Amino acid sequence: MLRFLPLLLFYGMVGTPPLAAHAEPSVCPQKMVLVSGQYCPKLSQDCLEWMERPRAGDGRCRLFAAAKCLAPRVPMRFCIDVDEATSRADGRPMARVSWRGAAASCKASGRRLCLESEWNFACEGEEMLPYPTGLVRDSSKCNFDHANILDRQGKPLDLRKPPTDACKSPFGVRNLVGNIDEWTIRDVTWGPFRGALKGGWWLAGRNRCRPATTAHGESYRDFQTGFRCCKSIEGPDVPPHANSSNER
Repeated sequence: MLRFLPLLLFYGMVGTPPLAAHAEPSVCPQKMVLVSGQYCPKLSQDCLEWMERPRAGDGRCRLFAAAKCLAPRVPMRFCIDVDEATSRADGRPMARVSWRGAAASCKASGRRLCLESEWNFACEGEEMLPYPTGLVRDSSKCNFDHANILDRQGKPLDLRKPPTDACKSPFGVRNLVGNIDEWTIRDVTWGPFRGALKGGWWLAGRNRCRPATTAHGESYRDFQTGFRCCKSIEGPDVPPHANSSNER
């Protein structure tokens, strides 16, 4: 009987072997990943353990409760760069990039800057995680919470790092929080300019998926400002608000 077992399996008399997995061909270009699902535009995230007393109702949180969605979810489907934009052989992200420079770079490669809402979803997933790695803040996975960020002359230390799978979101996007601030097109947080910086950098800051810095104009660039690009799957790569400017 045993010597006939392979034939029996083949013809389905004993059991049907598993079908070969046929992965759907990727709809995204190389070095990009698909983000698809139901995004929550308004949520509640309660901190269970603050690392220090928060100022103005915000700060570093060591542990969050599971988030609650407070508005109807909306479908999202787009491509996003797996890693931050880089021109370095060691993989560390580009820095000192302005919003305008980031937008131009993305456009030149047939892509565009991500909307703030798209960036949020790529970071938090449908689980609405505060950090891409979960509910717990973990500086051993993502590049933030450095205490010493200045050299002896008082100049910022360059503490950028190459991408790592340890700091990966539910969609497989790396280094969304910490490392560098990433330019996006503001469509969630109020602000006077088109840009919103997301994710924070290597300092001890909020470094979460939802917060944004919107106080800087489109020409602002500094040692910690970088970007990554998105790409629409259907239709032109011209997101809402892309042709308007409030900068003075």
